[in-house]
Amino acid sequence: MGNQVVIIVGTFVLIVTGLLLGYVLSQLVLGFLGFNLLTLLGTISLIVIFGTLYYVLFWQLRQEPLESFNSDIPSQIDEDITGNYLKNRLIARLSGDVAAAERLIEQAKQNYPGMPENWYCERVLDDLDRDQR
Repeated sequence: MGNQVVIIVGTFVLIVTGLLLGYVLSQLVLGFLGFNLLTLLGTISLIVIFGTLYYVLFWQLRQEPLESFNSDIPSQIDEDITGNYLKNRLIARLSGDVAAAERLIEQAKQNYPGMPENWYCERVLDDLDRDQR
């Protein structure tokens, strides 16, 4: 949303600046506007504003696809799928006892704080495998 606002506002200002620059230059060329220090500085400032906005706007447009491509959404989805798979495996290992699976995960969280959610499921599954041997 933020990038879209920048692009919309930048495009609007770029159009207005371009129209002003075109008008000032046409009036200078046609001779309806006298050439003095004020018109020179105004024209230079319009050119600088136009060039800066043009650069920023197209830099923003070029960066937008890269940001959406590099987003963490696919990795988050992969983690969710893996977490659900591990949790379902744990529940199946406990013969469908969801409450026991939740208790074991909570106990692992207390024993090993700060780990990813998938790690706790893997840890409980490994502990169950080790206890069966």
